[in-house]
Amino acid sequence: MKINFLMILVLALTFFLVGCGDDNKANENAVKAESNKNSGSATIEEETVAKAIPIVPDNDVIANDNFSNLQLNDVTKPVYDKYTIWERQEAGLPMELPPITNYTEGKIAYLTFDDGPDNKITPIILDILKNYGIHATFYVCGNMVEKNPDVLKRIYTEGHAIGNHSYNHVYKELYPNVDKFLKQISDTDEIIKEFIGVRPLIIRTPGGRAGMWTPDYEPMMTACGYVEHDWNVSVEDATSKKPTPQEMIYFVDEQTNKQLKDNAAIILMHSKEDKGNTAAALPGIIKVLVDKGYTFGVVTPMTPQPW
Repeated sequence: MKINFLMILVLALTFFLVGCGDDNKANENAVKAESNKNSGSATIEEETVAKAIPIVPDNDVIANDNFSNLQLNDVTKPVYDKYTIWERQEAGLPMELPPITNYTEGKIAYLTFDDGPDNKITPIILDILKNYGIHATFYVCGNMVEKNPDVLKRIYTEGHAIGNHSYNHVYKELYPNVDKFLKQISDTDEIIKEFIGVRPLIIRTPGGRAGMWTPDYEPMMTACGYVEHDWNVSVEDATSKKPTPQEMIYFVDEQTNKQLKDNAAIILMHSKEDKGNTAAALPGIIKVLVDKGYTFGVVTPMTPQPW
């Protein structure tokens, strides 16, 4: 009964979103077209170039129609879907993922960065990761993608994983109302797909699911095919501690001294304009993890839960 109720809720929300979305989008397009015609500020050709979708990186896995290709033996391959959840529903395709066995081979560190992409710190982090030949996972917000689509495209084309971190990260608009949460996630999917042609299957709840999700969140997210991951290691860069780079390195060192579940260190960091210390700490964090025998992976549906 609960799943039936949840699917009814999904269906109702779908009709609301599709109905309103089409009318609003038509109006917006008409206004933009008239504005461009009058101002001559942007040609159709210029807009086409600006919105050009990057070629899918060779290392990526794009989910097939029934999700049967997501059981991987390579922890470095990002996973995406070419359909949004509403496109899957409209086409009669599965929305919920099949059972997937978690990847638990060896000690894997997952460097994850929330709240971006911005145009100041995220590029610095990308430069550092490129220098070390390491791929990470960026949980992005829809409103930040709208401001910095070229940075999102760079994250994608350089082989990193992209996750969905809601549209605006505003707690009072995300909790405790599951349909508003789902709307922000699905809206952000649409925004991401507009710029890179695919959407994530992985999400991260702003603030973490503990204390934020009521019991109906997880069944809804599962029914819609999303996999949520929190973290088990943090550099504390979003807390009142305001740690120095050296303190962040120390936090990672201390928290990875203990045995972590499934030998997976899922490390919470942030990539936005006030996180210069995080970027400065990153080389030292990588060194600590390498010295402890960790290799690096990206978060996918087969990534184990941190707890």
